This record gives sequence, structure tokens and C-alpha cells, in this order.
Amino acid sequence: MKLTKRQIDGATAPGKKPVYLWEKSLAGFGVKVLPSGTKKFIVKYRAYGGGRTATQRWITIGAHGQIPLEQARKRAQQILAAVANGDDPQSERLAFREAPRLSDVWARFEDSELSSKKAATARDYRANWVQVIEPKLGAIRVADLSRAHVDKLHRSMSGTPYRANRAIALLSKLMTLSEIWEWRNQGTNPCRYIKKYKEEARERFFSMPELNKLGEAMRNLVDEGAIWPDMANALTLLLLTGARRNEVLSLKWSWVSLDQGLIRLPDSKTGKKTLYLSDHAVRLLQHQQKHSRDPDSSYVFPGQREGKHLINIAKPWSKICERAGLQDARIHDLRHTAASIAVGQGVGLPIIGRLLGHSQTQTTARYAHVDNDPALTAANTIGRAVAGALLK
Repeated sequence: MKLTKRQIDGATAPGKKPVYLWEKSLAGFGVKVLPSGTKKFIVKYRAYGGGRTATQRWITIGAHGQIPLEQARKRAQQILAAVANGDDPQSERLAFREAPRLSDVWARFEDSELSSKKAATARDYRANWVQVIEPKLGAIRVADLSRAHVDKLHRSMSGTPYRANRAIALLSKLMTLSEIWEWRNQGTNPCRYIKKYKEEARERFFSMPELNKLGEAMRNLVDEGAIWPDMANALTLLLLTGARRNEVLSLKWSWVSLDQGLIRLPDSKTGKKTLYLSDHAVRLLQHQQKHSRDPDSSYVFPGQREGKHLINIAKPWSKICERAGLQDARIHDLRHTAASIAVGQGVGLPIIGRLLGHSQTQTTARYAHVDNDPALTAANTIGRAVAGALLK
């Protein structure tokens, strides 16, 4: 006996529990009548064609009134035919619905691996995820992420090639982890054949006239109270040492040896590292030690919050550049300038590499066999040139 539209229309569930109407000519196909009056076409079966001990599954096909009875019956026949072939349609639907999405990959990566990355790397990863990848791809199932998705994202960022390449590099890492975690088939990384954009190296060096302008602007802004002396000292030390921004901002007094003219960083982008201090840099740090805004801080350049170091020097740098009339100038250009001054003064490239920490230093033992004198001499060469412009 087949169910009829009239029979379904007239069915009710007078109590608090649903009432079921079953079609005898198609076992497992029926209608669920709810006390609210809603009626849904359903299919009931045993998983993988099993007997009474197999798991019982229920699939909702759709609501009566939205799907015609005959269409619901055909869909039920397809489902039950799949069951007869040993499939489990409901389990497959659940697996599809619960399949990990790209946002799940990021969450696991952030929880298990991101903490082992250096602070700057972790910050860049988070920025790329939150600002670039998540809004466009975060909701996509990992197994469904295709090269077309990746290519579209990459092309949408053609105006910022460096950031586009970094975003794809992170996405590729997440896809590789998906394969390792068996969330995606092996060897299917969709980032594999995406051609990276060509990145133009940006090497800006300040000329001596520009350094004169920077020095004058810093001194005037400090005198006017527009920037803290600590900020001006931090920027000057960046140029005197060629150090990276975070290496100077997070600097602790316990790492500084003014007598030896050395700063021994326990960690940096390239591992343990020694900074070499010119005489001018030593005098600047001696002045900073006496006149720091927080003399009791363990940090050379204390921040506004107690126990924290200076973090944001972008705003004072912007003020200095504006006052000096310099366009398109980055803080990192101070590091480039220190190197260019050394080259101009005839310092050899191996020594410059040591000054800037370009070599990967894994242990302090590597320094035990190297004489510091050539590097200190080079540091003083840079210091004299910089001092003539910034430290008048």
C-alpha cells in the first residue's frame, strides 16, 4: 500500500509525541507527523544493509508541502538502493557535514605549533590568517580546497606581491599539515603549482644629508616634548648597531656589557647573537641608563606599562620623518644604512655580516674562536659616521 497525499494531509499527532505513517510497498519510507502539524518525509534503515544488530539510521528527505510525495518517494528509493549495495548514506552525510574546515586546521596549528615560533613569525602568521586567508577560505572544507580557490586568492592580491606570497606560503603549510593529520589525501596540496609573484628588493639607504635632517628633527622633537628621549635613543641605537627593531626594543640591561662594548642577545631572528657597540653607542647607553623614564626597569627602553618594554615607535618615527621631510622611509632602512656606511668606509663584507648578524649562530662556542676586535673596529667606523649626523 502506498501513502497518498490525502492521507498525509489528514494525519495529526494529538499527543506530545510524533506519529509515523509508513509505506508498506517501500519498507523504510514514511512520514513523521509532529504535534506542531509539521510533516516530514523520512527514511529509516539499518546501516550497511545489516540486520537487527546494525545501527539504525534516520534520514529526513524534506517537508511535506515543499517536496511532492512522488519526488520524496523516488529519493527514498535511491537511498534504500544505496543501503542495499552496502552503503551508509546518513553516515556519509554526517561525515561530510562534520568534515574539518580550513579554520579547524588553523585552530589546531595555533594550539599545537604556533607557540614554538618566534614572536615576529607568530605575529605575521596571525595577521595573514585573520586579515587574508580566513575571510575568504576559512569556512571551506579542507578536502574541498582546490587550486582554483588558492589561485583566486593569490590573484586578488596582485597589488601586494610580498604579502600575497607570504599568505600562500602559510596556506601551503596548513595544507601540508592537513595531509600529515590525514584530513586531506596525501600529495594534494593545492598551493603546489601556484607561481609566486616577483618581489622587488627594497633597499633604501639614507644619505648623509638625510641623516643630518633626521638628527636635527629628533633633537628638536625631543626638546619640544613631542617624542620621548627614550624613543630617540632607541632609533639612534638601531642605526649605530644595524640591529633589528625588536632586538633593540626588547633589550635588557643584563645582556649589555658596556665595558666590553658588547650586547649578547640570548635569541634573535637568527638565534643567539652579539651586537658590537661603538664608543658612541656606549655613551648613548650610559646616558640612557642615567636618564631612562624608568630607571628601575630591567629593560633598556621601558614601555608605558610597568614591567614591559617599548613596543610602538612607528608613530614617533613618522613624526621624525615628517619633520625631516623624508618620504617613503622605514625604520628598517636604518639597518640598511648602517651596512651601506660600513661598505662606504671600506669595511669587508664578512665583518659587516657579523655586525648585522647575518650568519646563523647556533652556539656561543662559535664566538670563542673569533676575535672581536675587527667587528668592534667596524662598529666604531659606523659610529663615527653616524655621530657626525645624529649626535651633534
